[in-house]
Amino acid sequence: MASVPAPAPPPERPELPVGVAGRPRWPAWLGMVGFAIGPGPLLLLAALAALSRATAEAGAQEAEISATFVVVATLVQGGWFVGVALLLASRIERPRAWHFGLRGAELGPALGWAALGMVAFYMLTAVYGVAIQPDAEQGTVEALGGDQGIVGLIVAGVMVIAVAPVVEEVFFRGFLYGALRSRLGIWAAAGINGALFGVIHFSFESVEALLLVPPLALLGFLFCLVYERTGSLLPVIGMHAFNNTVAYAAQAEGGWQVSVVAGPLVLLACVLAPRLLPRAPRPLPI
Repeated sequence: MASVPAPAPPPERPELPVGVAGRPRWPAWLGMVGFAIGPGPLLLLAALAALSRATAEAGAQEAEISATFVVVATLVQGGWFVGVALLLASRIERPRAWHFGLRGAELGPALGWAALGMVAFYMLTAVYGVAIQPDAEQGTVEALGGDQGIVGLIVAGVMVIAVAPVVEEVFFRGFLYGALRSRLGIWAAAGINGALFGVIHFSFESVEALLLVPPLALLGFLFCLVYERTGSLLPVIGMHAFNNTVAYAAQAEGGWQVSVVAGPLVLLACVLAPRLLPRAPRPLPI
């Protein structure tokens, strides 16, 4: 009986040019595990808010979760997001800053792609607003105490403009999108990532709030594309901070006073950050 020849070994990956790095070796399922456990504190906060509203309605009185609690819970959520990403990534290999896109990019192309992404977002959301006319607003500013004096206005502004863009981008684009791209193409990975990014911002306050999910999903999708084109998370953090700056100035009474200071500072930090980050290999060309 003739012996069956052993299967041929899989072809070796082509060698990368010197100084160029591929993607981290995170499997796609690792990112989905991170998404399953990452929003834990956020979901708990949403549940507490829903319970508070139900208690208020049942007792015919007003009951609210304090802004201080929401700020602390938001900080915990941010730390949890980053911690989950680092912990899961460490199960595969030692995490490095560039694994999460924290490396420099050529300033000119980065600014160009970021500007193009934001223009596309505002144009498409304008069309969406005219067609759908969503009658809902996010209550993030009020929940963080942005309507409770100058201190609350500043604290809420820092949370929205500086903290949220960094921690959300490290988790959603740096980790989750990086894991999805190990198995999926750009469009599929960006589509899934954008959808999850939109869903996580649903406040559960009303059914009408669902109408806010598609624009946020589009924003997350565009963030992925800019990240893919620049190979760096810094332009995306800048885009996220810019969008939140505009939104905070529009939604919070007196918010423009915080926005004109915090927004430019975050954008400047994104430009100067490569000087402080460890030296990283160039991203794999598309």
